[in-house]
Amino acid sequence: MDLRQLPALNAIKAFEAAARHESFSRAADELFVTHGAVSHQIRALEAELGVSLFARDGKRVRLTETGRRYAAQVRSALMELADATRSIRAGDRERRLVVSMLSSFAARWVTPRVGSFIEAHPQWDLELLSTNALTDFARDDVDLAIRFGFGKYPGLHAELLLEEIFFPACSPNFNGGKLPQTPADLAKVTLLRSDDELWRPWFDAAGLTDWPEPKRGVLYQDSSNLLQAAIDGQGVALVRRSLAMHEIAAGRLVRLFDVDGPSPWQYYFICPSQMIETARVKAFRDWVFDEVGRFRQLFDLACEAGPAASARLAAQETTADALRATP
Repeated sequence: MDLRQLPALNAIKAFEAAARHESFSRAADELFVTHGAVSHQIRALEAELGVSLFARDGKRVRLTETGRRYAAQVRSALMELADATRSIRAGDRERRLVVSMLSSFAARWVTPRVGSFIEAHPQWDLELLSTNALTDFARDDVDLAIRFGFGKYPGLHAELLLEEIFFPACSPNFNGGKLPQTPADLAKVTLLRSDDELWRPWFDAAGLTDWPEPKRGVLYQDSSNLLQAAIDGQGVALVRRSLAMHEIAAGRLVRLFDVDGPSPWQYYFICPSQMIETARVKAFRDWVFDEVGRFRQLFDLACEAGPAASARLAAQETTADALRATP
């Protein structure tokens, strides 16, 4: 058999998911791609095979008889491939530590710090899964997760890791360095918006009870992108403490005012109950809770010191990381 004649694996995976759901949209959600990407893959597969696998009726799709037979055979082949892969991975599974977390938290909180864990524990291969999808421990190959939510995770070991707050922040060079001095001054500047960080609760905390939620300007879907826009001087953003602290300590952001906005969500350390006693999960738990303690101290110092001393605090954090990594 000439394996070069096989269709592309991505096309096969897209077809299998679309056939199982009989929906391109649901297949796209499962595979974390766009509806258009799934549609393109399937059309390319149909063109390569010279048959129609789906009948289209407006936005609805259904398998043709040929598509139904092909889907059953493809699913069986993919299951065999998955089983073979799982058995190979099982040989070194005890060396792998798989951690799932939000993309923004991974980029802005974990990545700047995780080097110390890797250096202290070279016996484990750390895999960070950056995803906004909830982890299904019965299905996903994940050891533990850090989730931003309400803390209700039935049947799982769950611990409060880090409380969250919101506050306005901007670049120290925003508006030529003439930064807002009081919450009321925000009426004169551009307020950056996000689906996750709503201004209305912070307005209430600041006594601006008659201010409506901003409706104009760019709406950022990702908290990390919102933070970058503030760093770039595009306006004042309502930021999460967890994501903004590193930038404040480095002097790239300045916290405005001493008013905290409430957060209905907090960060939780989650894993199956039987996993909390494994050496690799215990090591990561100890490390991340220790980092949270250091984070709280550095955040308080950065906010008290103000932008003038931010560079010194950033250097302090870098030096502490270097000392901690020294055997």
